[in-house]
Amino acid sequence: MKISTWNVNSVRARISNIVNYIKIYTPDILMLQEIKTEEKNFPFNEFKNLGYICYVFGQKSYNGVAFVTKKKIGDINIKFINDPKDQSRIITGSIKNKSQIIKIINIYVPNGNPVGTDKFEYKKKWLDLFTKKIEKTLSENNNIIIGGDFNIIPEEIDVFDSKKYENDALFKLEIRKKFREIINLGFNDIYRYFNSKRIEFTFWDYMSSSWQKNHGMRIDHFLVSNSLLNNIKNIEINKKPRAKLKPSDHTPVELEIN
Repeated sequence: MKISTWNVNSVRARISNIVNYIKIYTPDILMLQEIKTEEKNFPFNEFKNLGYICYVFGQKSYNGVAFVTKKKIGDINIKFINDPKDQSRIITGSIKNKSQIIKIINIYVPNGNPVGTDKFEYKKKWLDLFTKKIEKTLSENNNIIIGGDFNIIPEEIDVFDSKKYENDALFKLEIRKKFREIINLGFNDIYRYFNSKRIEFTFWDYMSSSWQKNHGMRIDHFLVSNSLLNNIKNIEINKKPRAKLKPSDHTPVELEIN
């Protein structure tokens, strides 16, 4: 089974690229973030024509998350945390893998910039609420996969110029500590688990020829609970969609599970 996560930066603006990606790489489950549309305007038919069903938690113009899937996902929940701003940032569900029930969680963490503003405080609050909820969820089911745009650069190796981002909400030490708090509950950053020293990115800004210069950062992640480590076959950052015309500024991350 292949699960992909991709911040598409508007599902309607990128629909041709998303359809092309599905046709070539055939993920079983595609977790989308920043779909930037309400559910009523989501392009369900384009995905239905490819044999996929969709579970959507959207809002007008901003944010929004969705599962695009070949497999039926049960227990869909769009109220996993009590978001203080009531934004569309998280959708959860459950899938069966033989005798296992795996909780899958698709998130779009607030950006938090600029530091020192309400946006930064909201990011910290959101992460705290999420961490508490994950801790509770682990006591009920320890088979969990969290994927999405975390808007967190975990370590210096995960950004092209760490000095430049010292005071950025994506790399502030207190935010990186919150990422570590989630991992310490019983998860692995599965890309780093398989690639301890490899330098690869998942996001390149549209400005300043960032893509061409490889001035990127790794902010899209899969966290896999320890109980599922033996099930993980591979993880890849697929950079090809970022090179397309009118691309998202993010590229897919692909997780393969036995």
